[in-house]
Amino acid sequence: MFLSVYAQKSVTGFVYEDANGNNKKDRREKGIAGVGVSNGVAVTTTGNNGAYTLPLEDDNIIFVIKPSGFKPALNKKNQPVFYHIHKPNGSPENYKYKGVSPTGVLPESLDFALVKSDETNSFSALIFGDPQPYNMEELNHFSKGIVEEVENISGMQFGLSLGDLVGDDLSLHSPYIDAVQKVGIPWYNLMGNHDMNYEALADSLSDESFEAAFGPANYSFNYGNAHFIILDDILYPDPRDNKGYWAGFRQDQLDFIENDLALVDTGKLVVLAFHIPLKNSEANYRYKDRQQLFDLLSPYPHTLSLSAHTHLQRNDLFTEKDGWKGSNPHHEYNAGTTSGDWYSGELNENGVPVSTMRDGTPKGYAFLHVDGNSYSIQYKVAGKPADYQVELYAPKVVPAGSRTSAGIYANFFMGREDSKVEFRIDNNGWQRMNYVVDADPAFMSNLHKWDHIDKMIPGRRPSNPENSTHLWRAGFPNPLSAGPHTIEVRATDMFGKVHTATKTFIAEAPVK
Repeated sequence: MFLSVYAQKSVTGFVYEDANGNNKKDRREKGIAGVGVSNGVAVTTTGNNGAYTLPLEDDNIIFVIKPSGFKPALNKKNQPVFYHIHKPNGSPENYKYKGVSPTGVLPESLDFALVKSDETNSFSALIFGDPQPYNMEELNHFSKGIVEEVENISGMQFGLSLGDLVGDDLSLHSPYIDAVQKVGIPWYNLMGNHDMNYEALADSLSDESFEAAFGPANYSFNYGNAHFIILDDILYPDPRDNKGYWAGFRQDQLDFIENDLALVDTGKLVVLAFHIPLKNSEANYRYKDRQQLFDLLSPYPHTLSLSAHTHLQRNDLFTEKDGWKGSNPHHEYNAGTTSGDWYSGELNENGVPVSTMRDGTPKGYAFLHVDGNSYSIQYKVAGKPADYQVELYAPKVVPAGSRTSAGIYANFFMGREDSKVEFRIDNNGWQRMNYVVDADPAFMSNLHKWDHIDKMIPGRRPSNPENSTHLWRAGFPNPLSAGPHTIEVRATDMFGKVHTATKTFIAEAPVK
């Protein structure tokens, strides 16, 4: 039995335990009580028999909020199947890239299947920032440079890409899905400013092609003792002038966050993920939206935000001076990107651009490790050993027995201004390095190659540098004896883990 489109003012159904895994509610399969279900704004919970009812409009995506200890089915592309799109009239037809076709009426009972899953409160997830290929060649770079390295990875419970899944050509969403499918784990996605429909006349209609490929742009799920809220924080068109975009949230999104958090215990770790970082100027981020978000999160002492967008890497802490009202500072990890500096730079031995980011962070991806309501983050440079966490830069040769203006630089990729970074030479005593805000000299050295070549080489000149937020400097001690010397650096990240790097140089008598 089906209802008339015009009669559908509400949606009802069941969330049930799919005991035989056929994604169909069989007569003996029982409903699951206390599970959140949302229409993108309102959030309700299932009753004792697993039933729910929600108000319905003609442009809703109904989704189940995955509870801990259960998992939704996966489609053939490793995408979690936790939603149903309801657009009786479909997406606008004038879009360059196709949105959702008319969906017709809903079934009398819209049911969501969940399967019991052995989840622990200690788990890990794989985080990608900005794959952002603009064409198939760059998508192949993403596949060869990132996906092949983590294909069939073990120990990761799911993956999440932090937006800019592609670069404006939304027909690449499908081959992007094919690429990340090979990682072999459930994969979640969120929308970036390069995943939008630019023909949209209202922000609520800027995600039509994204929805067709990935489902809701705003949703949530639980894993272990953590609650994840995935959000679109791009306002397009910019409400100030209807040109370009601004970062922030519509009121219906903030209402969803409030309704969603009403079901979340304050002892949980709350992880928010969106594309554009909260750490921004008001010209780039609507502060009243950020403040409302902070207010909603204030009862939760354990929080984390994940963002990308900048093609840099930062760890920022929000405190009372920023409008944060929580008992602990709020940490935002602005992740380094899988595309790095937009697939620029020299080609490596596999024909993939090195693509070091403008702050000297090599391209890569991150591991989010959760333990109860605490967490740590580990950055992994693509194509390098896991312990490569510091790029140490120093001259190869310095004068022996006299002063030099040259310096020793340590770019600590996961560092922040208050990180402890020390150095020593030849096993002498450890000394603190000085935090500096400057261009990374290792990045500059590579960039200068492109400005001094006699003829073009494969690849594309990198972007101009940005000041690094994780750079330290020390001067050379005086005097240095002639001969080889070894520099050691040790850096402690915000999670207490110590990372090291070494480099050798030679001190020679000055030429007169």
